[in-house]
Amino acid sequence: MDKTAFFRMSSGLYIVSARDGMERSGCVVNTLLQVTAQPAQLSVAVNKDNYTADVIRRAGRFTAVVLDQTSTLESIGRFGFRSSRDLDKFEGIPTGFDEAYMPYPTEHICARFSCRVVETVDVGTHLLFIGAVEEAEPVGLGTPLTYDYYRTVIKGGTPKNASSYHGS
Repeated sequence: MDKTAFFRMSSGLYIVSARDGMERSGCVVNTLLQVTAQPAQLSVAVNKDNYTADVIRRAGRFTAVVLDQTSTLESIGRFGFRSSRDLDKFEGIPTGFDEAYMPYPTEHICARFSCRVVETVDVGTHLLFIGAVEEAEPVGLGTPLTYDYYRTVIKGGTPKNASSYHGS
């Protein structure tokens, strides 16, 4: 099987985050999808080894932002290549909060969503969270960052816990 075929699938890059008590966590994903319109629901797959999966499970909520093409390797790397177990990824960056006080980064984004988890499905290495969308808004006029743009223009890599990691 040639797993590089998966690189041809169209997907965006997103930051999914949550807060449980004083613990804030977030990670970069390319697995956020709208699954229904009525009611509005999103799904996101998060690796079980990511601290963010634990925080979402405990909080029962998550936020998601759509990254835009102004994103830099530094801004993506903060959420994609470091662990929330080791640092507060929100410290020192502009941060917004939804009505449930879930955090989300406010730079390099073009939309944001706030969700209440309605179902969690164990899919092996990842947990698939289905969230009822309670807040949604476009932010600015930026062009959404696709995974292809990230790989070919920004020249970014893929961490081993990512759904799209293929060992290279």
